[in-house]
Amino acid sequence: MMGRVAELIPVSDPADPRLADYRDLRDVTLRRALEAEHGLFLAEGEKVVRRAVEAGYPARSFLMAERWLDGLSDVLASSEAPCFVVSEALAEQVTGFHVHRGALASLERRPLPTVEEVLTGARTVLVLEDVVDHTNVGAIIRSGAALGVDAALLSPRCADPLYRRAVKVAMGAVFTVPWTRLPEWYDALPSLSARGYTTVALTLAEDACPLEEAVAGLDRVALVLGTEGHGLSERWQATADRRAVIPMRDGVDSLNVAAACAVACYVAQRR
Repeated sequence: MMGRVAELIPVSDPADPRLADYRDLRDVTLRRALEAEHGLFLAEGEKVVRRAVEAGYPARSFLMAERWLDGLSDVLASSEAPCFVVSEALAEQVTGFHVHRGALASLERRPLPTVEEVLTGARTVLVLEDVVDHTNVGAIIRSGAALGVDAALLSPRCADPLYRRAVKVAMGAVFTVPWTRLPEWYDALPSLSARGYTTVALTLAEDACPLEEAVAGLDRVALVLGTEGHGLSERWQATADRRAVIPMRDGVDSLNVAAACAVACYVAQRR
C-alpha cells in the first residue's frame, strides 16, 4: 500500500462514457474489437483483479459495488486508476451479466514476450495448436500453473488467454505462467526440437505410445495439445518427436483437451 486514498467515483448512469471498457461484455465480437483497438483486457473477481495488478499490469480503471471496496482497498490505494462505484444492478446493466464476484478491472496489455524469453530456463512447456475455446485455454494454463509447467506457447489461431472468460477460469494463472504466441505455425515443432525440447504430441495415432513411456527420462519436454474435436493437425503430428496417448478404459477414446492437459502435466512432472 502506498498510503494514499484511491479515487472513488460514484456512477449512477449506465450510459456514462467512462464505463465504456465494461459495456456489453457478452458480445464477444465487440469485446475483441475493443480490446484489439485499445490494448486492454478485463479481470473479474477480487482474487483475479489482485493478481493482475500484482503481476504489474497497469490498471485503467476499476468497477465495483460498494461492498467490495474493503477487500480490495490496498489494491485501489496502490493504483492511480479511478474506481467507479456502482450498484450491483447497474453493474449488471452495463456489463450484460451478473457480476457475482463483485469487482472488475480494466487493465492495459503489455507487449508479448518473444519465444526465447518465455523459454528461458523452462524445462516443461505446453504447446497449444488452435485451441479456440477461451474456457479451455484458461483451464489449460491453470492446470499448467498448478502442476509445475514453466511456460506455454500458443499457435497463432489459439484463443486469447487475456479474454475475460479465460482469465476468470484460469484464476489469474495467465499472469504467472509465462506465455506467448508462436510467430508461425508450420515449423513450430521443429523449431522447439532445435532448441533442445523433445516434443510429445498427445494423439490417438496408431504409433502413439503410453504417455508415461514417452516422457520418461526427458530433460526438456514440450507437451503438444490440439484443437477441440479434431485434435492435432497432421503436420504437427508428423513433425513431433514423439506421439503419445493417455491410456483409457474401453469405450472412451479421448478426454476434453483441458482434462487431457491436466493428466499430461501430472505425468510429465513425475518423469
